[in-house]
Amino acid sequence: MDISNVHKLIVTESNIDKTQDAEDVPYTDTELNLFDISWSDVLIPNVAECLSLKDLFNLRCCSHEAKRFAEAALEMRKEVDLAGNNSNNIERAFGVIAKCCRRLETIQLARCFWLKDELMLPILAKNTRLRVVNLNECVNITPLALQPIIIECKDLRVLKLSRCQWLTTGAVDALTLHQNNLEEFDISHCQTIGERCLIIFFRKLNKLTVLSLANTPSVTDQVLIQIANYCRSLMHINLVGCTAISDYGILAISTHCTRLQSLFIRRCPHVTERALAPLRKRMFIDRPVHSAFPRYPAYLSDFLIY
Repeated sequence: MDISNVHKLIVTESNIDKTQDAEDVPYTDTELNLFDISWSDVLIPNVAECLSLKDLFNLRCCSHEAKRFAEAALEMRKEVDLAGNNSNNIERAFGVIAKCCRRLETIQLARCFWLKDELMLPILAKNTRLRVVNLNECVNITPLALQPIIIECKDLRVLKLSRCQWLTTGAVDALTLHQNNLEEFDISHCQTIGERCLIIFFRKLNKLTVLSLANTPSVTDQVLIQIANYCRSLMHINLVGCTAISDYGILAISTHCTRLQSLFIRRCPHVTERALAPLRKRMFIDRPVHSAFPRYPAYLSDFLIY
């Protein structure tokens, strides 16, 4: 809903025809406006929920009462999506969001290059019901910002940390201790994680359905064997650029992960048609049959959309 449509709803004068019989319509000269309607029962669930964050911030500038309403709406909001937003003053806007929001379940902050620990920690302190956290390419935060997510967010189901070079083996070990219910996990392009911690980590993720490990050097056949043994609900896996894996690991995945629907396996030179050919009839494989090394752009957005 465009913010201009909300402005049209504001009524500055009573529309009662004062010439009508008093018994039909009671006379009143009190000014009415949009904000006289119940906020919790009507305006927030039926109007504010249709407004974007930009609309709410525009409304917040209209008056003191509009400001209070917009902040009340933010308090009830369940999703914040600022992915790729690096506009001017976005840090100040995020400060307002961190101050007001208390019931968030989804937070999309991929490619927010301005995001730092001191901005992230306040919003995490007030929102422990998070189920979806997307921090792909947030290069200016540290494992300190991930700590509240790991420890406090008991309902976490989706965690995306692609291209987060600050992600350490210690952070993955903490995830192993506290987060066993992840259904979607992305650590593609993470260079500093060790093979040992991944082997231990995947033993705890028996609910995992979507996994991206693209261009992660520590992914080996031994890691794939652990995934095959413990992540049997897996439906989509991205192994693009995992040069250490071979047919052995792919056969383990295909044998035990019977729900697998898609396998992304480009730029894996040790994986051959011997392992892939039997799988082509039962799942999508991104690599063409007749070319082990097809030409693709250097940067892949992968199937896990930011």
